[in-house]
Amino acid sequence: MASLFLLAFAVYFAFFRKAPPTAPLPEKVPSSATGETPKVKKEKKKSAPRYLTVFEGKVIGVKDGDTFEVLYDSIPERVRLAQIDCPEKSQAFGKNARQYASDLCFGRIVTVTSDGKRDRYGRIVGTITTQDGLNVNEQLVKAGLAWHYKHYSKSKTLDAIEEQARNKKLGLWADKDPIAPWEWRKERRRK
Repeated sequence: MASLFLLAFAVYFAFFRKAPPTAPLPEKVPSSATGETPKVKKEKKKSAPRYLTVFEGKVIGVKDGDTFEVLYDSIPERVRLAQIDCPEKSQAFGKNARQYASDLCFGRIVTVTSDGKRDRYGRIVGTITTQDGLNVNEQLVKAGLAWHYKHYSKSKTLDAIEEQARNKKLGLWADKDPIAPWEWRKERRRK
């Protein structure tokens, strides 16, 4: 009798129960200053226009210096900091970068701003700002715990911040020959 009840219960949930509602997408607004949708050039017809995505959430995890888990509308969302690259956990200053990032915003409400892009691991690529107005991406570079990722960014602000940290020999710049994380990862893949 009990097995018949369990079977009926399973059939009900498999066929008749409605799927739970999905969380609404983060607010999307056009990324142009005029408020209009960006125009797509003819040669870029295949790519969709990018929209600025902004949402608030609580930081519930700091995976490493540049990867966070932010609780948005009761759903954990992984966020990869844009334009910077922190040392890996097993690399020199990797644990320092993670701890510094955690000290800045773990357990706090932050604002995530992104152009809607996700990386190959499905993480939102964006900027995290604390309620105090601190740009976490910039703070990591300023403390000498991240590189400005020039391959993906042309930010003159991050260039200047990194140069100041280098000149002051802060964080990883105190090392005689710091190895950029992308070079370190490439070397690890070869082994």
